Amino acid sequence: MSSTSSPSSATKLSRPLRRAALVVHVIASAGWLGLTVGLLALAVAAVTTGSAVTVEASVRAMKLFADWLLLPVAFLTLVSGLVLALGTQWGLARYRWVYVKFWLTLATTAATAFALRPGLGANVAAVAAGGPLPDATGLMMGPIVSLSAYVFMTVISVLKPWGPTRRGRRLRAGAAPRSRAARPEPSRPVRQDA
Repeated sequence: MSSTSSPSSATKLSRPLRRAALVVHVIASAGWLGLTVGLLALAVAAVTTGSAVTVEASVRAMKLFADWLLLPVAFLTLVSGLVLALGTQWGLARYRWVYVKFWLTLATTAATAFALRPGLGANVAAVAAGGPLPDATGLMMGPIVSLSAYVFMTVISVLKPWGPTRRGRRLRAGAAPRSRAARPEPSRPVRQDA
């Protein structure tokens, strides 16, 4: 890096690393989207069937996907997205679409860990004990909400709407962020005596 490069370019990934991170991120994101479509299909099967065997098989498969695949894929998506955001010109808080994607990814990862997985565990325990499906609405809502979020994130990744944030506009203009105290006073006209 040259000494004339901007401070933000010091953290940029090389082209091969950027491409590798992008490939990992796209594959992980597509995998997360696909897993969610699979969970939705299993939830629909569990809710609409009249067969106790199908209900149990569906919720057990959902739990298997949630326990072994969803969280690793979610974390891989989150980490690869952070690497891309922090290592490219997009930044984490320079563009609104990147910022929105980050927070939605974090929220859906947390929802997977703290709501979806425990809910599936309760459904499996109830069905395995010979009881009915205790929370059919919750079984459907998790995948529906997740799928909606992932489709939305995919759309904004492609369209890149909303433009830069205030911080992004400052960085784009080349002005380093300064506090009010560090701003110079406005210049006053010089009095000229004739």
